[in-house]
Parts: sequence; structure tokens; C-alpha cells
Amino acid sequence: MYSLLLSSPLLRSRQLIFDELDEASPRLREPRELFSCFSSRGPLQAPRWPIECEVIKENIHHIEWVPLQPEYFYQPTGNEKVPEIVGEEQGTVVYQLDSVPAEGTYFTSSRIGGKRGTIKELAVTLQGPDDNTLLFESRFESGNLQKAVRVGIYEYELTLRTDLYTDKHTQWFYFRVQNTRKDATYRFTIVNLLKPKSLYAVGMKPLMYSQLDATLYNIGWRREGREIKYYKNNVDDGQQPLYCLTWTTQFPHDQDTCFFAHFYPYTYTDLQCYLLSVANNPIQSQFCKLRALCRSLAGNTVYLLTITNPSRTPQEAAAKKAVVLSARVHPGESNSSWIMNGFLDFILSNSPDAQLLRDIFIFKVIPMLNPDGVIVGNYRCSLAGRDLNRHYKTVLKDSFPCIWYTKNMIKRLLEEREVLLYCDFHGHSRKNNIFLYGCHSNNHKHWLHERVFPLMLSKNAPDKFSFDSCNFKVQKCKEGTGRVVMWRMGIINSYTMESTFGGSTLGSKRDTHFTIEDLKSLGYHVCDTLLDFCDPDQTKYTQCLQELKELLQQEINKKLNNFGQDMDLEGNWSDIPLSDIESSTSGSDSSLSDGPPIRLLNVVADEPNQKTVFKNPKKKRLQTRKQRDEQYQKSYLMRELKLTENAPGRAGFVSTLQKQPTFLKSPESPSPSVRRSENPRLNETQLSGREKGTSLDPPLTSPKNKERNQSKKPGFTASCSPKRSTNSSLGPAPDVKPNWSKTRYSAARKDHATMAVYPSLHIYTYP
Repeated sequence: MYSLLLSSPLLRSRQLIFDELDEASPRLREPRELFSCFSSRGPLQAPRWPIECEVIKENIHHIEWVPLQPEYFYQPTGNEKVPEIVGEEQGTVVYQLDSVPAEGTYFTSSRIGGKRGTIKELAVTLQGPDDNTLLFESRFESGNLQKAVRVGIYEYELTLRTDLYTDKHTQWFYFRVQNTRKDATYRFTIVNLLKPKSLYAVGMKPLMYSQLDATLYNIGWRREGREIKYYKNNVDDGQQPLYCLTWTTQFPHDQDTCFFAHFYPYTYTDLQCYLLSVANNPIQSQFCKLRALCRSLAGNTVYLLTITNPSRTPQEAAAKKAVVLSARVHPGESNSSWIMNGFLDFILSNSPDAQLLRDIFIFKVIPMLNPDGVIVGNYRCSLAGRDLNRHYKTVLKDSFPCIWYTKNMIKRLLEEREVLLYCDFHGHSRKNNIFLYGCHSNNHKHWLHERVFPLMLSKNAPDKFSFDSCNFKVQKCKEGTGRVVMWRMGIINSYTMESTFGGSTLGSKRDTHFTIEDLKSLGYHVCDTLLDFCDPDQTKYTQCLQELKELLQQEINKKLNNFGQDMDLEGNWSDIPLSDIESSTSGSDSSLSDGPPIRLLNVVADEPNQKTVFKNPKKKRLQTRKQRDEQYQKSYLMRELKLTENAPGRAGFVSTLQKQPTFLKSPESPSPSVRRSENPRLNETQLSGREKGTSLDPPLTSPKNKERNQSKKPGFTASCSPKRSTNSSLGPAPDVKPNWSKTRYSAARKDHATMAVYPSLHIYTYP
């Protein structure tokens, strides 16, 4: 009977399960692709592209390589040539995309492989073996080059493609050239960059990759370029000003295939290959659960990793705090993916430190928040044509699914446990080094606590991380960022980590570019600092807090001296809002990518008489951030004076405000009622269980006394108990040994020399 039913095309079902006798069983099959887990038996999920995009069929792959010598910044001579922009009127177009969405359109659908039909050959046809015209190509994953114009025998003007469905954001470039000549000096000039300031103006070099060097000598990406100049475009089209980047280079081989990129590429396929290796590892898969958080607009999977050691009891699992990490919300900031890659390498290793972290924390990791933008080669936006890191307050789940589901996951996580730390990894195009943006609190119980983790990180990575570049001001234009939204949800230690596209100006790495290994090592330092931060021995935490108070008092005195004020702040100096002391962050102008999705703007345009929540009242836009800040500062001064007229406890501070210039007031701190716990550190009680006097059996233990062979920091004089070993098979050792005491977790703990087989994971978290 079953066979008759199944043979009918009308009643055929793929949900029924067959037994060994080929008979149907009245059981439903588990829904397919409910969770997009990898399997070694099947291929990777192919990237989905907008249907307007042509995609070549070649697979682009690059080897990882660490230069044997430091790659120093370019030292400008002042004699660099400034080429005059010729354009296609006097030059020859040798490459131009004609299958990109036009301005004013919006994303409608996607498919694997992008546009249907035959892929056109966009590069020029060579006229013979003596034709030395370069052959350009960018229609591959993460590629970006709109047009190439030949303006000399070995000179080319390049135009970058804006983010899809926008007319903005030209920064990321990644393209291929073929038919090279070894002894010739080529000049490339990108003519439509939008940022007036760039690290290219202070010595940063582009990246070049030679396919023959990779094959013959195992040499990968390297910094390359001479006569580097960043300058304003002399073409005035009546719109926003454009800027140019020009450089010269020589190719290492004849007839080579080479690539140029703004930074080391890290594609969606690279991520899937990495996650596939984790899913197929029998040991790592015990404590790393891979799930699909959601699907992007184009239907690409946004992956969520839950990393923690299996707990012996539900009570032990419930006592764990959470750490949330994410990366690549801005697709052109590939440095964030390399830091995330280093973090995952270490936290999934068999290092005693990694095992300890997995014992006491649940890590929720979203390694690529904007896979659509990464795939198509955008710099900042998703296929909605908007900057996702300005829409964490959104209610438009269908337009911004990656952000909506991320926030919802964290919201549910906060309902069941404390989130100790949230950090979103980014890249920065105008400042060197690595630094954090945080959110300061006016709650005196947690005063300066949000600065402890960055200060510790600067001590653990002194040649890469700059605490002086950190900023904790919450600007009004950044209210929609992940950092601020998670802070307002109750996560005190909520950060944006900014990693430069250039390199370091600190310590032993001064004036050198960052390599892939440098970025990966910072992922290790995040883990190392997390252990310092939650050490039950509060010595280092307390000393960092005291150091922060001294630094802040020095900064206040410096500010007052600059304004000619000589004031005794004893007793009331800590009442000065910290936002008054700090300047604005030097991030991108959020107004460029704010607002509703592009498709909804078209709806508004089609129905002008219909009221809609997306219409903003027309205001005269201020021209610069400085003008906006000045206006906001004036408004704050009036509010502050009104609010403090009847507050005798702040009378002294009000008089101070009336005597000297006033800076921006800090926003309100998160409501304490939202927080699961107000103490940002782990103590011994929390390590052993925090649920209403829960007694754990067996108790949560710490590792055996172990020591690190590292020098002590001069700022930490108190002696601490011996710490864990840093012997790691996968975690990169830090290049510069921290010079502070490395002691934590002195309680005894069973040896982790061999990986034990645990029962099923008792964690009741989302998803």
C-alpha cells in the first residue's frame, strides 16, 4: 500500500523515512537545513550572488605566508609624482563592468553563480605576443574593480565600484592582472576614493600577490609599492570631492598572474572551509557547536558558534557567564576576520588556558555578520544598501536579518545568564595600531571599570595595542551601533575593536605593517586578557583601576591647563563627566549609510501622499562633525545647568561649568535592572556557582598551579599566586612578553593533558 502511495506524483513526500525493507515508516524526517551543519560527505554551500552580478567560474585561492623580514612603511620623499587624471576620453578602456546594479535600484533576488547566461569576456583581446596590455578581472568573490583605463604604455587609471545599490563607499579594492612584464615599471592610480584622509598618506603600502611566486617559492601576499601618493582629484564634477591613490610597482615575472588588494582578503568561502575543518574534527566538535543564526538577504548562512566545555550538570552550565564576539559587519574590513581566526585557533586548541576559558565561559561567536557584502566586494554596506552597524535598534527583521537575529540572540542570552563581555571586530582606515571603543558609565559603582579590559590588553600586547587611542565616548550618531546598543541592554564591557589596515607605531614593531600572524596573535591576546580580567585574585584588576584614576586625573589637569584654569579638584574631580574629557571617535560618518533600506525608500517615493514612519523632518544638514558637536555641547550646557540648579551636591561642579568651556555630556548609563550582575569580574564564588546558593557537585575547579616564563610588569608590584601554563599547540605566542605578573587561578584542578570524553552538552541557550 505504501509503495502505491509513494508512486503517486500527487502524494509523493520526501518527509517519510524508509526502513531496511524499503517500506515507509510513519515517522517524519528531520527538517532539512534547519541548522546548516557541515558534513564531510557534501560540498560547501556555494555563495549566492545578486542576479545582476556576473561571476567567473574560476576558484581564487591564496596561500598564507609570513614575510621573513618586517615590512616597513613607505617613507614619503616629497618628490612623488601627482599624475593628472586623463580619463577615458583620452585613454583606452581595457576593462569595465557592465553588469552591476544601477544607482536607484534595490536588491530583489539572488542565485548561486549570479547572473544567468554566458559570462562575457571584459578584458581586451591581445593583438599578439608583443601586446603588453594588462588583462584585468574582478568578478570573483570579494573582488572590486569597476573600470581600468590605459593612459600610457605602463600607466592605468582605476575606478572602484561603489557598494551595491549605493553611490558611496569606495575604499576596498581587490583585482587580478595578467600578461605582466618583468622589467617594466607600472603605475596604477585609483581615481574615485571618497575619504579625505588615509593611511596611504602616512606610509601604508598596497598588497600584491604573485601566482608564480606562490607556486615556485611559497611566497604569498606582500606589501609592494613605490612613489605612493594620496591626493585630491583635480576633476570637479559638482558632486562630493574625490581622492586619488597612485603607486608604482614592478612585477617579479613575465606572463604572471598577480593580484592587488587593500588588505589581506578573507572570503566567505575561506570561512566555510575553516568551519568545515572544525565540524569534522572529532575533538573540537565536542565543545564547538555550529549552527545557522539566520539567512542573509541573499540567502547565505550567517553562522553562530557556541564554544564551551560540556558541563557535568545543568547547574554547572547555568553558572557560566557568556562572552559574545562578532566580526565582519563591514565587509571591506577583512582584518577583523583574521583577528577572529586567531581567536578561534586558540580557543579551540588543547592549551590549558583555552580549556580553562571553555570551563568558565560560554562563547557565542558570529564570525561573519555580513556575508552578502563580503561576497560581492562591498566596503561597508549590506545588500540593503545600508551600514548594518547603524541598525542594531532596527525592528525590520526582513531588511536587516543578520542584525535583528544577533540582537535577539543576545537578548535571550541575557535573560538566562550574565554576558561579561561583548566585542565587535572592525578595521580602521585612518589610524595605526589596534584599539577599542567602549562606553563609559556615570554610575560610580562601575566608574572606570569599562576601561580595565583595554588597559590590560595594552599591557599584554604593548607593540600592537594602543590604550591612548581608545575612546569611551558615546556619540549621538553612534546610538545604533552594536557597541552602544549592547551597552544599553546591560553589558558593561561592550566594545568595538578597531584594527588598522596599516601597522604599528609601538615598541618593537614600530613603523612596520601588520601581517596575518600579527592579527591572529591579537586573537590570542584577547583570550589571555580575558583570563587576567576575571582572575579571582583581584590584584591586577585593582592596580589597573588605580592606574586609570591617576591617568584620568592627569588628563583633567591637562585639559584645565590648556584653558588657563588652575583648580583644586580634590573631592569633586571625579564628578566631571568623562565625555567632557574625550574627543569624538574618528570613525566614519554614519549619516552616509543611515536610514531605511533602499527598497523602502522607493516605496516612499511611489506613494508620496501616504504617511510613513521612514520620513524624517527636513533639517538643514550641518557640514562637519565639529559643527554638530558644538551644537550638541551648547544644548548640553543648558540642560546641565537646569538639572543641577537644585542639586546642592553638584554645586561646585556647576560653578566649574560656568567658568570654563564645557564638553559633551555622557549619556545615561544602562539601567541596573537590566543587568544580571553588576560585578564585571569573576570571583571565586561566581566560579563555583551563582544561582541562589546552588551547591555544585562536583564543584567547578580551576587548573593546577602553573607558571609562565614571562617577565613581570613594573606597574604591578604585588605578588600573586602561580598561574597556568601557556603551552599551546595552536595559539600563537605573543611577540612581546608582557612585563606584568602572570599569576591566576591558584586553586587545584584536574590535569587536561588528554581530552576527556564528555556526556552530551547541558546548555540551555539560544539557538
